[in-house]
Amino acid sequence: MKIIRKTSVKQVITEKSKERLELKFHRQLSQLENECHQLQFEKRKLQSKKGISPQDVKTRFQKEIDRRQNKMKWLEYQLEQLDILPVGSEITESEIDEIVEVSVGDRWSDVMGEHSITIKDDTIIRID
Repeated sequence: MKIIRKTSVKQVITEKSKERLELKFHRQLSQLENECHQLQFEKRKLQSKKGISPQDVKTRFQKEIDRRQNKMKWLEYQLEQLDILPVGSEITESEIDEIVEVSVGDRWSDVMGEHSITIKDDTIIRID
């Protein structure tokens, strides 16, 4: 029988990976800023239309803007932490689904225990 389990992907921080992560975070920040500006524009446009409650429009759009601003704060925090993080540290980058073969007699704790893949500069260096 095959099952799906979660496996964490860890990254060893190098100067190259720091630069790549910083660039990624800045791109995401820029994208979120653009989305906030676009939402503000759309909100003003809809508020001036007749037949639509300006308060409803404001509430709906503000909720989306706040959500993006919270993501922006999180990205700024991650950028601050990235500056502090020493080269050689390991961070958890993401989590993936892995298909695993299980059989009668397998130890459940071994199958579902902590599993990870560690990468360094886009190369897998360890599978635990």
